[in-house]
Amino acid sequence: MTALRGVGEALAGRLRKLGIATVQDLLFLLPLRYEDRTRILPIGSLQPGARAVVEGEIQLTEVTYRGRRQLLCRIADRTGWLTLRFFHFSTAQQHALARGTRIRCFGEIRRGPTGLEIVHPEYRRVAADAPGTVEDALTPVYPLTEGLQQGRLRQLTAMALRELPQVREWLPAAVLDRLNLPTLHAALEYVHRPPPDASLELLAAGRHPAQRRLAFEELLAHQLSLRQLRAEVRRDPGWPLQPLRPLAQQMLAALPFELTGAQRRVWQEIAHDLAQDHPMMRLVQGDVGSGKTVVAALAALRAVEAGFQAAVMAPTELLAEQHARNFAEWLTPLDVELVLLSGKRTGAARSRALAALASGAAQVAVGTHALFQGGVEFRRLGLAIIDEQHRFGVHQRLLLREKGLASGRYPHQLIMTATPIPRTLAMTAYADLDVSVIDELPPGRTPIQTVALPEQRRDEVVLRIRDACRQGRQAYWVCPLIEESDQLNAQAAEETAQALAQALAELRVGLVHGRMPPREKEAVMARFKAGAIDLLVATTVIEVGVDVPNASLMVIENAERMGLAQLHQLRGRVGRGSAQSTCVLLYRSPLGQIARERLAVMRATNDGFEISRRDLELRGPGELLGTRQTGLMQMRVADLVRDADLLPQVHEAAELMLAENAANIAPLLRRWIGQDERFAKV
Repeated sequence: MTALRGVGEALAGRLRKLGIATVQDLLFLLPLRYEDRTRILPIGSLQPGARAVVEGEIQLTEVTYRGRRQLLCRIADRTGWLTLRFFHFSTAQQHALARGTRIRCFGEIRRGPTGLEIVHPEYRRVAADAPGTVEDALTPVYPLTEGLQQGRLRQLTAMALRELPQVREWLPAAVLDRLNLPTLHAALEYVHRPPPDASLELLAAGRHPAQRRLAFEELLAHQLSLRQLRAEVRRDPGWPLQPLRPLAQQMLAALPFELTGAQRRVWQEIAHDLAQDHPMMRLVQGDVGSGKTVVAALAALRAVEAGFQAAVMAPTELLAEQHARNFAEWLTPLDVELVLLSGKRTGAARSRALAALASGAAQVAVGTHALFQGGVEFRRLGLAIIDEQHRFGVHQRLLLREKGLASGRYPHQLIMTATPIPRTLAMTAYADLDVSVIDELPPGRTPIQTVALPEQRRDEVVLRIRDACRQGRQAYWVCPLIEESDQLNAQAAEETAQALAQALAELRVGLVHGRMPPREKEAVMARFKAGAIDLLVATTVIEVGVDVPNASLMVIENAERMGLAQLHQLRGRVGRGSAQSTCVLLYRSPLGQIARERLAVMRATNDGFEISRRDLELRGPGELLGTRQTGLMQMRVADLVRDADLLPQVHEAAELMLAENAANIAPLLRRWIGQDERFAKV
């Protein structure tokens, strides 16, 4: 980076915070937005909220003390006058802005006490006969970091643009011809220096052909990096898991229900992968209640059958405990020993579990992130199952994978999510994984009815709970997420439970929240599942993994605060039996536009894939895929929703480059992904 004139070590350090290490990196740091400084506007034509260049003669400059010391400067042209307001100024600045001086300034027009004004404008003195044009291109506004000013970054980018001829085109001609998009050089020149007649609206929307050209290349780089990662993992040696005992078949025979066609299909795909001599990397998507856990248990048994261990990692204590109960119910009759490892399991119980894993006496471990902490050793880990994968960072999954590395071989990985991803996005975001979809719910399930009611109708909802419980059903009442504080959320849940216990004195009301000791939480859930509790008041700890077929009513308070995926997960706690189930979304007015849309989507559909598609539109892929904590798929130019129509061409181009232009792939990845390639083999 220091190759540019005037860039010393201090400035280079600041630029590195923006991901800029080379001159080329500067060219791929694209503007956040643009300002039109290409023409001077008459003062009389200005509107509040606009950002504009104006020019005029100073009529009056004075220092006032209205609340705080400030410098006011009135300028005028033939069409009107405008006030410039400075809160931070020097004596020299005050003298320079003397009456009769002509200045040209830029800033946001605001409505002030006496008329239109600009606070702290950019300005310079000009001669009376100065030309009327200002800039010959729109002015880019770049992302900044502490100690780096817009002006300096614009200067550096202008210097980098002179090096543009040295920037190589890595896309093959066959791809470019089909795209009908600008060349790389033309696209970069345009986005950094759009002409005066450029459409600000098109640029702001990210839909200009120059931006689309760069978005295409970035999407292609991410696609190729994941495809290469997949190829690398396939080259790694794994353990072919051949069954020595028929444990999976015995479990299937003992189940009180038949697997759905989708479950059977996905189990066959997993069984095929586990028999290979390279590590399985398979993602299983399935809507809430589709039966992913049974398939995961079969996979764990296949590892045990072959003489290996399996680890099941869940994102929360409650879900780990739920998995441990389910797995124990299926595995204990088959003499398979299971241990639970979580952060709250300490002392002698933890020591016994660790010893059992290290010796191989325990064949299956279920736990939270505690599974990959120091001191946890597996004798022969053959399969790692990661549930709700988007809640884990890449490094956490990598650590679990490394724990299974033995004799130069890696364990298989089965990744599960109840947040279905639209197919096109899954092909892009999970190009390193084989994807299976359980797209069928068990028979006998009735669709959940969803209603949204204002907080003022809370009493009606309480009566509805009384009626449901009198009919022998059970209900959930989920308390609002106040903020990221277990203590505050537990307190809200306790207060709600007390109020509901008073209003529904004839019902048995239980309470569960994140701050309860695991045993106490487990005991409450067991009582609810056994029917000894009619109404369970909970925080969002019950979001996933809780299965009580007799519960047919779900009330979610402050539903407007929650995202679609979370609302859908919570709703999925009911509708697990044959009785008609209802989800009530209680909201507080006034509703914002996005909250209104979320509630409308929840009322309109129970389809997790459709909800996921709408969630993607409303929130973007970063949250949906959990990539904010993983470092992958953090796009600089592309947007997976906006640019979804490019994805089929991206997949074609990736195939072409892998087959015919492999030498161009590494420099393309360095350009767009750089050090993110460190997230390999996870």
